Amino acid sequence: MRLLDRQRQLDALLLNFHALWHPQPFREIRPAWCRQWPALTAELLALSDEAVVHLNDDGAAALTLLARHLPEVAAVAALVDVPARPGAALTDYGPHWAREIPGRKLQQIEAFAAAARCCGRPVLDWCGGKGHLGRLLAQQWQMPVQTLEIDPVLCSEGEALARRGGLAHEFVVADALTAANVPVAGQHAVALHACGDLHRRLITQGVEAQVARFDIAPCCYYRGVAERYQPLSGGLRLVLLRDDTRLAVTESVTAAPRETRQRDRAIAWKLGFDSYRRTVSGDTYKNFKPVPESWVRGSFADFLAWMNCREGLPALAAGKVAAFEAAGWQRQREVMRLSIVRHAFRRALEIWLGLDLGVFLEERGYAVDIGSFCERRLTPRNLLISARLG
Repeated sequence: MRLLDRQRQLDALLLNFHALWHPQPFREIRPAWCRQWPALTAELLALSDEAVVHLNDDGAAALTLLARHLPEVAAVAALVDVPARPGAALTDYGPHWAREIPGRKLQQIEAFAAAARCCGRPVLDWCGGKGHLGRLLAQQWQMPVQTLEIDPVLCSEGEALARRGGLAHEFVVADALTAANVPVAGQHAVALHACGDLHRRLITQGVEAQVARFDIAPCCYYRGVAERYQPLSGGLRLVLLRDDTRLAVTESVTAAPRETRQRDRAIAWKLGFDSYRRTVSGDTYKNFKPVPESWVRGSFADFLAWMNCREGLPALAAGKVAAFEAAGWQRQREVMRLSIVRHAFRRALEIWLGLDLGVFLEERGYAVDIGSFCERRLTPRNLLISARLG
């Protein structure tokens, strides 16, 4: 299927199901769809804890559950399926070249390098940090590499690593959002997990400069979005708010059990505070500033006292604190179940955002492929947009 056709079909489906994935159960105690599909709501609220973990983690399984109640949802699954990019064999340089790279990050770098293809052009490693990806490509492809990075310390450390390997690998200290004269015509631009406006600027500036090839794994699409996402391609009807673009990247496969327990407690305590605030200022959700992690490490009584002081709410009598903590945990249980509906569309939103980039490149004369460069267990942000000019 052509990228444009896939984009238009997915755009229409996401618009059609907007009432399912847009509401946030954290903010709305019962989204409107709960009244429209009571059987779906009842099934979700009756799920075991194990099933909830599985369905929040597995978007395809969540879509299957949803399709039992809304059969038309099944059409989404085919549109979010992208092929795995075949990986080329990499030369083994031994353990020393990568000794500074954490294991999972190293695997991501190697998978990206194996899925990208050398086009015989100088490489621009966009927002490359210490240049680990660029250093690997300089060795594998025997091409000169230029890494652009805003942090001068990382650049200095990367230059030392490049010199140690005797590589044609230089660094440019610059802000990717304002840098002039990069990229340039004929380069092969690569970017592994450049966030939001960083990958969008590489694409728009690269097209203007006539970059020969792109290999981009986008990340954190919401970065740089003020209120609404501004598509690069034309003809789309769906409007994504910033929170919608954030939903596309909320999936994680790397959290340790301790981190998961900490996350669940933070959600429950915030919802306990929300329950109290609703009794004081009306039964509507109100945004509040991020909560320091240290506040969730003590007791709920202390947490609630800090929140009330910061948000200007009256202190709560000690004897009533436990009831609001219990209410928070009950709401946490419901939120995790009702959120399965949102999470069923998480990958679809990410593919929609990736297709926006891919179609933009096609509209400007590039041949574009969109696939995955690694398994989801390594990173959920595994989309690879490859485009060549002409």
